Amino acid sequence: MERALAGIRILDLGRVLAGSFGSMHLADLGAEVIKIEPREGDDVRRIGGDHYRDESVYFMSLNRNKKGIVVDLKHPKGKEVFYDLVRVSDVVMDNFRPGVVERLAVDYETLSAINPRIICCSVSAYGHTGPYTDRPGYDMAIQALSGGMSITGEPGGPPVRMGFPIADLAGSIYGTMGVMAALLQRQRTGRGQKVDIAMLDTQIALLMYFAGCYFQLGEIPQRMGAGHPKTYPYAAYRTKDNEYIVVAIYGGQFWPKFCRALSIEYLIDDPRFDLNEKRSRNRAELAPIIQAIMTEKTLDEWVQLLNELDVPAAPVNTVDKALANPQVLARDMVITVDHPKVGPTRFAGNPIKMSDSPEVFEPAPVLGQHTAEILRGILGYTDEKIASLATEGATMEWGRALSS
Repeated sequence: MERALAGIRILDLGRVLAGSFGSMHLADLGAEVIKIEPREGDDVRRIGGDHYRDESVYFMSLNRNKKGIVVDLKHPKGKEVFYDLVRVSDVVMDNFRPGVVERLAVDYETLSAINPRIICCSVSAYGHTGPYTDRPGYDMAIQALSGGMSITGEPGGPPVRMGFPIADLAGSIYGTMGVMAALLQRQRTGRGQKVDIAMLDTQIALLMYFAGCYFQLGEIPQRMGAGHPKTYPYAAYRTKDNEYIVVAIYGGQFWPKFCRALSIEYLIDDPRFDLNEKRSRNRAELAPIIQAIMTEKTLDEWVQLLNELDVPAAPVNTVDKALANPQVLARDMVITVDHPKVGPTRFAGNPIKMSDSPEVFEPAPVLGQHTAEILRGILGYTDEKIASLATEGATMEWGRALSS
């Protein structure tokens, strides 16, 4: 079986997270993704303390299934190497700050003159237009500016950053959507285009019904902790063993089942709680009743009982427990790759499951691992030219990277 994006070649200029996560998933789907790094490598190879056997776990988590090449885009001959790759590629992805691609002469206008079919996708904090375009921006600043932090955290408490770097991740995911849409349009028009993704835009889009309620009803959403402003019970409860369980009663059919599980059948038709709107409005009365009962059983006892009675409920897992969950394992969401330096390593898998596109996972590249292979195999450079480029500092090979 052929993989979904087989035959698509992507040049990945991405750094750290926002520029690497999306291109990794395109690589998972079969695109040939060539990660182009400077001589010092992606910043994430060095920052932080997340190294395993001298390799960055952060980098390995974001760059599987890619080929790695070192090209100095500031070196004239390095830029020519990149332009040669553009001539035979479909997509260029980056997450540089606006203005950088122009200074490096790797912007869409320049590259489309070399290859009119090229698609350039840029993910940045604020996009390439607007009054904030020149500002630096990182995930938490975007979460704050977008309003997302204002609705995350406990009522009356300080705003809280989401545990996931959601602005980075959403920017990268929306970038892949833009790339695939542009590839489809190119089939009709024969031309590529520029895809401009602002992380702030993605967070505004994710406000979805929060924005709708503000615009139509004048409601400014507030922090609700683990709760929901319009639905109850839809919250986390402490159990007998001081663990937490989430109960999500969304839809009228689950309220009677939940009451029977807690042996509070008398509340099913209580006029204060018989409809979701009433339960939500009267949660201050209902919440302590439920919490008191939830402390009578352990987490495992409640999970078993509620699942048996078809009540939507789940334990609040720590990451280790989530990664050992049988449903997660059954869906192949924990994968193992054999890294050339550190050996077998496990990572989170790809959530896109396709009936006619097999999953294949290769490890993230070591710095400069595929430089000679790509220059020789894709561009047809001679061994002499490859050696000369490395000697002049325009490129770097794996062996030289290890010894430098």
